[in-house]
Amino acid sequence: MSTAIPPRPRQVGTFATRTVAPKRRFAIIASQYNSEYVQGLVDHAVRELQVLVQSPQVDLHQVPGAFEIPIIARELARQKRADVILALGVILQGKTDHAEHLGRSVTEALQRVAMEDGVPVIHGVLSLKTETQARERCLEEEMNRGTEAARTAVHMANLLGDLREK
Repeated sequence: MSTAIPPRPRQVGTFATRTVAPKRRFAIIASQYNSEYVQGLVDHAVRELQVLVQSPQVDLHQVPGAFEIPIIARELARQKRADVILALGVILQGKTDHAEHLGRSVTEALQRVAMEDGVPVIHGVLSLKTETQARERCLEEEMNRGTEAARTAVHMANLLGDLREK
């Protein structure tokens, strides 16, 4: 797994190095389980979207846990309420296989939503082994996955916007 976040996206399709995207609509679906860590992801994602996009529309939808994220993603995608959906959550592994099954189920469901409905779903539901990993990836700056999710979201919004205009 990478130990750093990718650079800020550039506009696709030209030689310009614009990092500020045109107005875009983003939906963040955030799990309330492991809320301290998930809130860190949300805070970093929103801050990065505000840097990269002029006046972004960011709607936050909170769900009880990671398992509930895909159904809200599907509904938002079908209603075309966002250019990109960011799914943010934290699954901490315990002593059973539950976290592994949950993570796999959420991953498959999110991919299915994106493919069937044509709206990018950025997978920021982290499956982690320790609270140390959660702190590093959710609360700290160096490899924050909320920042990474926002950068990926803007890149995908720009790329699909360019492709769909042609």
